[in-house]
Amino acid sequence: MKRTSLILGLAALTGLGATSCQSFKDGAGGMQYKIVKEEGKTKIKEGDFISLGAVISTENDSVLNSSYEMEQPFYLAAQKSMYPGDIFTALSMLGEGDSAVFRLNIDTMVAKTGQPRPPFKGQYIVHTFKINKVIPKGTLTDSVFNQEVEKYIAQDREKAKNAEAGKIENYIKKNDLEVKTTSSGLKYSIEKEGTGNKPNVGDTVVVHYTGKFLGGKIFDSSVKEDAKKGNVYNQMREPYDPIRIPIGVGAVVPGWDEGLALLSKGAKATLVLPSKLAYGEHGSMGIQPYTPLAFTVEIVDIVPQKAKPAPTAAAPDTPATAKK
Repeated sequence: MKRTSLILGLAALTGLGATSCQSFKDGAGGMQYKIVKEEGKTKIKEGDFISLGAVISTENDSVLNSSYEMEQPFYLAAQKSMYPGDIFTALSMLGEGDSAVFRLNIDTMVAKTGQPRPPFKGQYIVHTFKINKVIPKGTLTDSVFNQEVEKYIAQDREKAKNAEAGKIENYIKKNDLEVKTTSSGLKYSIEKEGTGNKPNVGDTVVVHYTGKFLGGKIFDSSVKEDAKKGNVYNQMREPYDPIRIPIGVGAVVPGWDEGLALLSKGAKATLVLPSKLAYGEHGSMGIQPYTPLAFTVEIVDIVPQKAKPAPTAAAPDTPATAKK
């Protein structure tokens, strides 16, 4: 099956609000679980396709990842459990329509996989799943199974495409943004006007940015504090400096090229990009197709393109050099 979307791996971490320890039952590998809703359908088996809503958190309800913040479901191919009490053990207890909370034991994960302990305190990683759809692999040929999966995903994508406009309007309203809209569909709100000229094609814009899904989840940032807030901090990225973007040469998504060209040095703004100006119908790593995005940007500097030296005029012919 094609990996056409964000895949939850063994290290995926989920949780959805506080649930008392007394309500949990003990499971394999030190896992604890609570079945919230059970529809009685066939349980998930190895090889099945799953569409699910998932939230990932620590025991203290600090959300690490969430399909709801991304406003798109996660897709997953069920795999054989690597050890008792892992994420696939948990999923094998559920069927279509079921929802449950699982507390996966960190000590077991570390011992069985050799992975380092997560950088937060606690005995468990909490996973909350709501199983939207299961397509059983069963005896289906790979070709037929893949056709069924791709048909379902295409329907999901069409729903996401049709929901874009509403998501954008809700985001603008929720954040009380006064926006202008360009002919391409880019919406932007300038919180602070800059000074001087706006960049021309070929100029380099030095910019700090924070990228968010419209549900609020930060997925990338050049600002250390925002990266830590969104749990996307990467020590390898230090120091967290503004990035340099050449304007109008296709170095970034179209919405950035257009939006940054509207701003002068010192400006702060929010750019709201429909997916056609972001990652479109194909998406990108960690970003689903037809996903609108919001970016807060600050123009730190604008570096004009260096003028190319004028071509040297050819020396006029002299009697000594003239062709005969």
